[in-house]
Amino acid sequence: MKRNGQRSKVSWLAVGLMVAGLVPLSSFAAKDVAHLSPQQSLAKITVPDGFKVTLFAGEPDVVQPIAMTLDDRGRLWVVENLSYPTWKETGRDRIVIFEDKDNDGQFDTKKIFWDKGRFLTGITLGFGGVYICNAPDLAFIPDKNGDDIPDAEPTVLVDGWSTKGKHNVLNALKWGPDGWLYGCNGITAPSKVGKPGTADKDRINISCGVWRYHPTKHKFEVVAHGTTNPWGLDWDQYGQMFVTNCVIKHIFHIVPGGHYERMFGEDFNKYSYGLIQSPADHIHWAQGTKWTDSRGGKGAHDAAGGGHAHAGLMIYQGDNWPAEYRHNAFIPNVHGGRVNRDTLHAKDSGYTIKHNKDFLFANDDWFRGLEMITGPDGGVYMSDWHDTGECHDYDKAETTTGRIYKITYVGGGAQPKPKVADLSKLSSLDLIDFATSDNVWYSRRAIRLLQERHAQEDDLSGTPEKIESLLFGTEPRSTAVTLNGLWMLHASHVVCGNNGSRLKAHPDAAVRAWTLRLQLEDCLVTDQFIKKLVEIAKNDPSPIVRLEIASLLQRISLSDRWAIAEALASHAEDVNDARIPLMIWYGIEPAVALDKDRALKLATTTKIPLLRQYIARRIAAK
Repeated sequence: MKRNGQRSKVSWLAVGLMVAGLVPLSSFAAKDVAHLSPQQSLAKITVPDGFKVTLFAGEPDVVQPIAMTLDDRGRLWVVENLSYPTWKETGRDRIVIFEDKDNDGQFDTKKIFWDKGRFLTGITLGFGGVYICNAPDLAFIPDKNGDDIPDAEPTVLVDGWSTKGKHNVLNALKWGPDGWLYGCNGITAPSKVGKPGTADKDRINISCGVWRYHPTKHKFEVVAHGTTNPWGLDWDQYGQMFVTNCVIKHIFHIVPGGHYERMFGEDFNKYSYGLIQSPADHIHWAQGTKWTDSRGGKGAHDAAGGGHAHAGLMIYQGDNWPAEYRHNAFIPNVHGGRVNRDTLHAKDSGYTIKHNKDFLFANDDWFRGLEMITGPDGGVYMSDWHDTGECHDYDKAETTTGRIYKITYVGGGAQPKPKVADLSKLSSLDLIDFATSDNVWYSRRAIRLLQERHAQEDDLSGTPEKIESLLFGTEPRSTAVTLNGLWMLHASHVVCGNNGSRLKAHPDAAVRAWTLRLQLEDCLVTDQFIKKLVEIAKNDPSPIVRLEIASLLQRISLSDRWAIAEALASHAEDVNDARIPLMIWYGIEPAVALDKDRALKLATTTKIPLLRQYIARRIAAK
């Protein structure tokens, strides 16, 4: 991989003043750093041999692209945030639709969908409209007929999000494999979230962490607490969730119900005691230095990864890039002028994450990569906010710059796949075929479309049988294909009954774990189901399954948690696991004060010392 070593220079006087704390980066960066045209910036980008980068769109056609998504026709929807960093009651943030009709990596048409956003930071599509992060609201803009014209003003789904966090606000809207809408929130934007009109005492607290919202149940939940300013979210082929982060470690494996390391402050639950750490075995700035010194990614920080701030996350699961890049995590490094590449390695109940060679270098001091998403042709869209300063520029925020690039692999004659048809026009039976696709773009949309059709009571005749033949047929299936089928069953609400019983005995631990999660969500929780969980918790040989059950404890009645926890706590092999002991504790902690006798019994029988210590500490606490 070739690297262009030329970089714009900042005066040493300015650098000295910044390090001394006398002036912020934003007070000099816009003046002293050369600004390049979109084509000049494109020419300076370096990527590994065989990859091709095109300028999909650049200013003035796109400005301040803070979020983006793709529709079922493969068109790119981009949020242009013109209000940053100051929230106002009314705004002019826009949603713009770009279409590349000939699939040459450059847009052909552009239209504005909506231009009244007041602090737009997230977008995704589904259920006949557009979901947006528009602080202080998570809202929905209806467009039922799909004519790219809003049918009405946005409907507020939940409100109460802080408008004071600047770059720490709610963000990262994405559909999870379970049919919920997921997002993140930052540490300097503590929020009290609820449906409009909800009393303050009944609202849900969240500062830094991950949340989710269900499109038909209209439920809001916090998934996990902690980190710093998560601004990137994705799932791997096993349906495990990861978020990217700043200042402390840059990537976290998120287990529902988890409490994670924070940059500062205390967890909402003062009895959590221990917090789950990042599985990364490295940081992206030089060891032994301050994270504040890493901005710019120079010197020793260069080899480490370029800096402390990260936005966006793509675990590549497309079918255009070479196999060696598949299932790797690609993370735009905000101040490092590059895209980091990390690899995920299974360990115990989760992962160890290692640093590989950085994937892309912008060689442009204005580059501020924010998001990467895989398209229907297997190529990748990457947004560049294109600004200067500290987590942009508070003193002189740019509103006229921005780029979107497309990255494809063309080595050895490889080419992106042909232009996608409109998936929403396909039959439900045809959608099921995408469970076997090598491009997650298709399978994820197929799952969401099946969920929408079930919610609309469309005719799904034959779909359960076809999914079941996929899951239980004689042809061997990969874990990813089986899970896609399982998530399709969930979208069609047929995980319960005989299907669930067969899947709980599946030879693949990831499938067994997800079956339990979805059954708890979809099926009636009976005494028989609880007894089955106890049996699995005691006997399942996989820490992946045991972690899932530990996570599920928080969704089960307090009285039913004890037997399950006792079974989990009998596994001495989980003593040093980075997640299972803590997840068991988070599940039983609320029950300890209510039943001290049962807690003491667990403390005397557990094979996990951490539980014994935390139970004693909790009983002694006021």
